[in-house]
Amino acid sequence: MIDYHAIMKRNLIFLLLVVLISSSAMAAAKTLDMYIIDTEGGKALLITTPSGQSILVDAGFPGFNDRDAIRIEEAAKAAGVKKFDFLIVTHYDLDHVNNVPATVSRIPAAVFMDHGEAIAKDPMTTKAVAAYLEIAAKARRVVLKPGDKIPIKGLDALVVTAGGNAIKSPVKGGGAPNASCSSTPPKPPEKDAENAQSVGLLYTFGKFRMLDLADLTLDKEFELMCPNNPIGKVDLFMVSHHGHNISNSPALIHALQPKVTIMNNGARKMGLPAVLKTIQSSPGLKAAYQLHFSENAPNDNPPDEFIANLRNSPDGKWIKVSAERNGKFSVTNARTGVTRNYE
Repeated sequence: MIDYHAIMKRNLIFLLLVVLISSSAMAAAKTLDMYIIDTEGGKALLITTPSGQSILVDAGFPGFNDRDAIRIEEAAKAAGVKKFDFLIVTHYDLDHVNNVPATVSRIPAAVFMDHGEAIAKDPMTTKAVAAYLEIAAKARRVVLKPGDKIPIKGLDALVVTAGGNAIKSPVKGGGAPNASCSSTPPKPPEKDAENAQSVGLLYTFGKFRMLDLADLTLDKEFELMCPNNPIGKVDLFMVSHHGHNISNSPALIHALQPKVTIMNNGARKMGLPAVLKTIQSSPGLKAAYQLHFSENAPNDNPPDEFIANLRNSPDGKWIKVSAERNGKFSVTNARTGVTRNYE
């Protein structure tokens, strides 16, 4: 006599196993997603992890009818983010910190992180920092230093620069002599003291590696990367300082040998010819993306397909990166809707 009850029980167990295996496979397939938000030459980077946590790095410009706060909110909605687990202020320049109050009025943040005391003491910076600290005091604030890690699940986010200092020991895969270093250290820039204080982060997600040094200047790049390269190679490099030539030395970019670069420039803010040429001559480069066509280097821009916001086109288009643990990643230009895959 056929035992239908036993057969149904076996089928149910089989179906449960299929569901569990499928769920595990889907969980393993989840990506690390990054939205490089157009703030017209400011900085706003939203990162979301497979665990559902998020990091916002800087908040763009204030004003302009809350333009950048609205754009950050739109990216957060697209990513399913209702609260930032961490909001990192890399340094206290206008296009990085001043828009934090407007941004967190729309989307709150649990933890605020920064490099510590402001170096610049001008009235505008002092006022901006006071407004930021007032907001941070209502949550939790952490001062970062080189060697710290952001406590986010499933992602290794290592602080490599902060407060004018850099890591002293190489990370795994780093430490080799840097042939791109010059014999003479660059001089610190006369202005923009805050840029040299930038919080720089190395993100490692399985085999995928991305470096973002915010607005770190040439002299601090030299301290980090010379005479030995403590970072090694990366898959993705967020071009420093919106493509300014007081950052982005060959000692940095050529030593990193990124497969892909992304520059958060404005149409007329940075994206300077020397930097674009340094990027284009970097060994192993597959693609160089920009948030805007650079009017400062009209003959050195990449093809239009790699630019999110063209001349005479509506602004506000982001670039999205999705990385897998096996090291594969894709880059999507929101203007064209085209996604390119990189091994």
